[in-house]
Amino acid sequence: MNDAFRVVRNDEEQYSVMPSDMTNPPGWRDEGTAGTRAACLARIGEVWTDLRPRSLRESVAARTAP
Repeated sequence: MNDAFRVVRNDEEQYSVMPSDMTNPPGWRDEGTAGTRAACLARIGEVWTDLRPRSLRESVAARTAP
């Protein structure tokens, strides 16, 4: 069992955990955190507090701006 993972993020600022020996899917890049799956999930829990995609957050903000 692979216990080496890393956190990846896409352009919509969505996060995921990838085994460290796998190639990132298109559109995803390393976030900078690596370690156990549990450690990576903990990091995601710290940084991904708004689960809406970036484009949706920006759209809502633009509609509600004065």
